[in-house]
Amino acid sequence: MTDFFSKSRITARAGYSRWLVPPSALSVHLCIGQAYAFSVFNEPLTRVIGIAAPAVDDWKLTTLGWIFSLAIVFLGLSAAVGGKWLEKVGPRLTMFVAACCFGGGFWLAALGVYLHQIWLLYLGYGVIGGIGLGLGYVSPVSTLIKWFPDRRGMATGMAIMGFGGGAMIGAPLAVWLMDHFKSAVSVGVMEAFIVMGGLYFVSMMIGALTIRIPPHGWQPEGWVPPKVENKMITQNHVHIDQALKTPQFYLLWLVLCLNVTAGIGVLGQASVMIQEMFKGSVTPAAAAGFVGLLSLFNMGGRFFWSSASDYLGRKNTYFVFFVVGACLYALIPGMGQVGNVALFVILYALIMSMYGGGFSTIPAYLADIFGTRYVGGIHGRLLTAWSTAGVLGPVLVNYIREYQIGQGVAKADAYNVTMYIMAGVLVLGFVCNLLIRPVHEKHHMKYDEFDELDGAFPRETETEGEQK
Repeated sequence: MTDFFSKSRITARAGYSRWLVPPSALSVHLCIGQAYAFSVFNEPLTRVIGIAAPAVDDWKLTTLGWIFSLAIVFLGLSAAVGGKWLEKVGPRLTMFVAACCFGGGFWLAALGVYLHQIWLLYLGYGVIGGIGLGLGYVSPVSTLIKWFPDRRGMATGMAIMGFGGGAMIGAPLAVWLMDHFKSAVSVGVMEAFIVMGGLYFVSMMIGALTIRIPPHGWQPEGWVPPKVENKMITQNHVHIDQALKTPQFYLLWLVLCLNVTAGIGVLGQASVMIQEMFKGSVTPAAAAGFVGLLSLFNMGGRFFWSSASDYLGRKNTYFVFFVVGACLYALIPGMGQVGNVALFVILYALIMSMYGGGFSTIPAYLADIFGTRYVGGIHGRLLTAWSTAGVLGPVLVNYIREYQIGQGVAKADAYNVTMYIMAGVLVLGFVCNLLIRPVHEKHHMKYDEFDELDGAFPRETETEGEQK
C-alpha cells in the first residue's frame, strides 16, 4: 500500500502527455470549490426540526455561519502544515487524504444533522472538511508548475479556476438533492450531505489515481529556460523552511492578504449591497443574477489573469490588480449616487476577475521567486493570508456598514467609506508588491545528487555565495 502512494509509482514514463495532468487537478478543485456554495444549506438548516418553518430549538443563522468560517480557517492551517508533507510524499497520497477528509466531513456533518448536534457540523464540515479543502487546494498546484515551466501562470490558472467554478456545480447540485429528498419529516439536507460526500470522494479519488509527476530534470520538448538576465525568475531553489527567513515571503503574504481582503469582504455582501445602493431598481432575483455574474468573472479571472502573467510578468500583473482595482473601488460610490446600475455591475465584475486572478497568479509568483522544488509547501504556508483575509474583509465591510447606519447614514450610502478604505488597502498592496526583489543568493540551495523519486529532501550544503 505504501508503494502505491509513493512518488516512484506516479512518476510519468517517457512519452506521457502533460495535458493529461490538468484534468486530474480539476477533478479535485471542482469538488472542493463547493465550499463557496455552502450558504445554500444555511436556510434549510434553520428548519431541521420545524421543517416548514424554524422551531424554537432550530439553529440560528449566526450559529450556522461558523461552519464556513471554520472551513476557511482550517483550509489555511492545513495547507500551511501539510504543504511540506506534500513535497515529501507527493500529490497522490495528499489528494487521497484530502478526499477522505472532504468526503468524510460531509458524512460526519450528515450525522450532526440527524442527531441535531451543531458541534458535529463544526467538526465535520468545518474542521475535517476544512483540512480536506487545504490539502486538496495545494496538492495539484506544485505538480502543474513542474509540468508547465514554460506556462506557470496558465497551469495554475487551470486548476484554481476549478476552485472558483466549483460553486457553479455545487450550488445547483445541493438544491436539486435537497428538493429530491425533502419530505414531511426532512428538509433533505442530511441526505444531500451523504450523497455529495460520496460523489466528491469518488471524483477526488479519480484525481488522486490519475495524477502523475514529471521525471527529475524533465523539460518540455524544445523549451529553452528563461535567461538569467530576468532577475525576477530564479534558476535556483529555496528550501521551504528557509523561505520563511526571507522578506520576500512576508511581502508576498501581504500582497495576497490585501488583495483578497478587498475582494472577499464585498463578495459576501454583493447581493445586499446592490439592492441597498439601488433600492427599488434591483429586485432580489436580479441581485442573485448579479452574484452569479460575479462568480463567472471570479472563475474566468483565475485563468485569464494567471495566463496573462506569463507574458506581463507576475509583479506587473499584481501592479495591474492594485492600481486598477483601487481606481475601480474609488469609482463605485459615484455609480451609486448617479444610479448607474450597468456601470456598477461592470466595475464589480472587473474587481472580481482580479480577485480570482490574485489566487491563481500567486503560485507562479512563488515559483519565480523561490524556485519550483518546494513551491507547493511554500504556497501552503502562504495561504494563511487567505484565512486572515477571510476574517478581516467581512469584518471591515460589515462593522463599518453597521457603524455608518448607526450614525444615521442612509443604507444606500453606508458602503461609500468602505469602498474608499478598500481602495486604500489596495494602495498598501501596491507598495508591498513594489518592494519585492529577487531572493538573496545566501538563501539558495546547492544540491548534491539526490533521489527525487523516493521523496527524500536534498541535502542543503554551502550556498552559491560561499562557493564563490
